[in-house]
Amino acid sequence: MTPGALTAVVADDEQLARDELCFLLGQLQGVEVVGQAANGVEALDEIARRRPDVAFLDVQMPGLTGFEVARKLMESGTGPGVIFVTAFDQRAIEAFEVNAVDYLLKPVDPGRLETAVSRARKRRGEPEPLAGQLDRLVRMMAGQQGRRDQVAVKVSDRFVLVHADDIIHASLVEDSITIVTDQVSGTSNDRTLEELHERLDPEVFWRVHRSHLVNINKVKEIVPWFSRNYILRMTDAKATEIPVSRSHTRRLRAYLKL
Repeated sequence: MTPGALTAVVADDEQLARDELCFLLGQLQGVEVVGQAANGVEALDEIARRRPDVAFLDVQMPGLTGFEVARKLMESGTGPGVIFVTAFDQRAIEAFEVNAVDYLLKPVDPGRLETAVSRARKRRGEPEPLAGQLDRLVRMMAGQQGRRDQVAVKVSDRFVLVHADDIIHASLVEDSITIVTDQVSGTSNDRTLEELHERLDPEVFWRVHRSHLVNINKVKEIVPWFSRNYILRMTDAKATEIPVSRSHTRRLRAYLKL
């Protein structure tokens, strides 16, 4: 190992992508690749064994994703600097930029790589200044990756796949979760509203009552009720009325400037 060199571990499940990044790093003065990994589990092992200054983590890897590897490194408190590597994913890029975490797009641009390495070198040996940003990023992306664009709704003896954004509301009726869209009305295999909510975007789907989950973009009317509470009249054919519990009224008023 060259004294003073910035040491790096490269983790990517694509051999060609890994080789290309290692080659580009090899062209930079004062940078030494000390380990490679083909998946998230191997990445953790290599990082623990090599103790590099920086880890280049592909976002999508088998075993553990780059975000999951980063989370485990944060939990250990002894991890290297992290630079994420990703194919073009606008949602991920926006999250990186909002949280000020370094990233590289595939195919990796040599100039952009040099800039990222320069930043990593400046941070070396210091308490990670971006730990808070990285933590928020990992939480954000882990939540997004757990969501699904489609939800299975049981209608009679079959399951219909509906896009999550088409769901108008979901309600707990006796022991079943009922899901309503403009096209179908049926039940979910989720055991609780909490389970269903975890798979949906919390910025769009609001738990306004212990028995009701609503798509805030599918509210047609807001009807004032007793004690400054509200009833939400939804856009479905029945114009279903959903009560808003007192604990959620404040958020609704703030969001809609009521």
